[in-house]
Amino acid sequence: MKSYFIEASANAAIDDLYAYTTEKWGDEQADKYLSGLFARFEAIVSKEVLWRPVPTEFEIKAWVTRYEHHYIYWKQLDDGRIGIMAILHERMHQTARLADLTDDE
Repeated sequence: MKSYFIEASANAAIDDLYAYTTEKWGDEQADKYLSGLFARFEAIVSKEVLWRPVPTEFEIKAWVTRYEHHYIYWKQLDDGRIGIMAILHERMHQTARLADLTDDE
């Protein structure tokens, strides 16, 4: 069975997202939002969501899908798992952040 792996940059984003949501809207809302986010990871694995490829100029074979106010960037790992690369808020400059990710490759 395929699964997913959360890379360090995405894991840090999850921590930040939880802290921000808890502070702004409380624990219950933070738990609900993150539960939905993790459900979206599972839906990516089982190919139940729409996604689009990351533009070729970034020279990385990856895809992006949306979850509420965030974009999830992911790639297929050599072992068959899905690698969650980044989770970016819709207001973030996606191009600049994605360029930072590809520099780390």
